[in-house]
Amino acid sequence: MYVQSTYNSQEERSMARTAQRHERINLRLSRNAKRKLEHAAAYSDKTLTDFVIDVALQKAEAIVRKQEAITLTPEEWERFCALLLQPPAPNRRLKRALADHSRIVMR
Repeated sequence: MYVQSTYNSQEERSMARTAQRHERINLRLSRNAKRKLEHAAAYSDKTLTDFVIDVALQKAEAIVRKQEAITLTPEEWERFCALLLQPPAPNRRLKRALADHSRIVMR
């Protein structure tokens, strides 16, 4: 199972190429690192700025997806569905938590 995030990577990457850039990031990097990025950008037929933005957004999207997505094995998915359809009876701790919640939280 995969939960779709609200991020639209294609839209964000296409925005990187538009003239509507209002924010700025300043980077300090070694001469070799800059040359390597320029080299890769040239192979990608992109400007250095577009290349760095595209790669950074792809990496950011992957990190966010990993943190925000819930991935279940087929067995876990089956157990999850079974528990939704036939939840266990409330135990003493759950009943106490619900009573505390009703007492503490005002509506």
